[in-house]
Order: sequence, then C-alpha cells, then structure tokens
Amino acid sequence: MGANELVRIDDTNIVTILNSWKTGLDVGKPFSRQIYLVSASIAGLFYVDDIHDLLEEIKLESKLRFVREPDNKHDELAILVKDQNDNKLGYIPRKENPILARLMDAGKHIYGTVKEISNDDSFMNVEMEIYMDD
Repeated sequence: MGANELVRIDDTNIVTILNSWKTGLDVGKPFSRQIYLVSASIAGLFYVDDIHDLLEEIKLESKLRFVREPDNKHDELAILVKDQNDNKLGYIPRKENPILARLMDAGKHIYGTVKEISNDDSFMNVEMEIYMDD
C-alpha cells in the first residue's frame, strides 16, 4: 500500500495502524500505562550470525520488539526478539513464553528494554525488562 492510498479505518484496524512499528508511529491509548511484567535474558544469542557486531550497536534502554512465531517447529509459543533495526537477536526464554504469548495473541502490546549487555568471546548476555502497554 502506497503512502497516498486511502485506508478504510474501522474499530478493528485503527490501533494496529497507529501503532505500526514500520510507520514509526507510537500513539498510545488515552490514559495508557506501562506495566512491568518480568526480566529475562535473550535466549539463543550464540545462534545469530554477526551477533557480536549487532550487540555493539545496542545501547542500554534500547527498545526491543517482539514477534510471535506460532509456526515455530521447536515451540508454538515462541517469541522472537528484534532490535530497533529489525535484526533478530534471539528469543524470549521458553519458560516466559506461555503468558507473554497469550497476551500478544490477545492483541496486547508487549515489548522490552535493554537493561544489561555483556559481549565478549567467553560470555554473551542481554538482560531485558519486559513491559506491556495497557
């Protein structure tokens, strides 16, 4: 859809359009609030190509985007973690998936922020805090 094309807006798509990651809009609902859910480390960092370079670009407090992967062959509740440039960093740990996946499937906006980064040859870790806007 081009920038000059009309979009029919109704109750089912207005929030999706306004909060679309790709358009850069981040319009909250009136009286919305950020709710802290849990802290976790990103799982699977070692399996991402060029992860050391990607981690060099990430700063503390950077926002992380989550993408549900219901067709993931290893975990039907899988949630992919991406940075602000849409690069894959890894996954939310499996033990945190059940509630977060159900919230996302119900249309809740779940996201993370980077709280700690360790990036050397012997140890890599990205600790994140996970939030929901409601």
